[in-house]
Amino acid sequence: MTAPDPPEVISPLVVVRDAARTFGHGRTAVVALHGVTCDILPCQSIAITGPSGSGKSTLLHLIAGLDLPTRGTVSWPALGDRRSLRPGPVGVVFQMPSLIPALDVIENVALPLLLAGRLAPDATERADHALEQLDLGHLATRLPEELSGGQAQRVAVARVLAGTPRLILADEPTGQLDHLAGRTVIDALLHAAKTLGAAIVVSTHDPDVARRLDESWPMSDGCLERAGYACSA
Repeated sequence: MTAPDPPEVISPLVVVRDAARTFGHGRTAVVALHGVTCDILPCQSIAITGPSGSGKSTLLHLIAGLDLPTRGTVSWPALGDRRSLRPGPVGVVFQMPSLIPALDVIENVALPLLLAGRLAPDATERADHALEQLDLGHLATRLPEELSGGQAQRVAVARVLAGTPRLILADEPTGQLDHLAGRTVIDALLHAAKTLGAAIVVSTHDPDVARRLDESWPMSDGCLERAGYACSA
């Protein structure tokens, strides 16, 4: 009798262990994040929830490799080292679209690909494809100042989609938008994650946004309050 194949071991995209983040020193120091432990697995769909100041953005920035913990570790077993995360396996959408005013829409979407070393024709083709997937092709030659807030944020999502990441992170992506525009942006993010087969983590204080994702990880006072996930002082 042939022995059954061993179960496939799935490497986490991100491993956070006892990660804390303090800003400042001495009596003026602010502890933004206490010791948080969690894993993010391929294809997960997670909302990190909580009020302003609860630590959502700080945790997201550590997961993205945009910042370093003052205690503990963050690693990316299935993605590589911190220097290779962006542009590449991790795509980040911020609360503000962060589009470059002097570049038109397709140039903004193509720019990270060019910075990653792709040739201009390939970068432009990928940018155009991403815009078409999000029904933004008609905006390709507009400048950022000619876009609404919702359109600009969807362009930021297209910029992530063009980079084909394995993990999409969005930090309060609807925070500056009205309800309808916000819903359209979340639609675009979920579409991008499904198209790419990527995991997605969204920080939000909006319960309507949180309900659109499969899991909800509540945060309060710098601690992750989800059962099974540790938070040490």
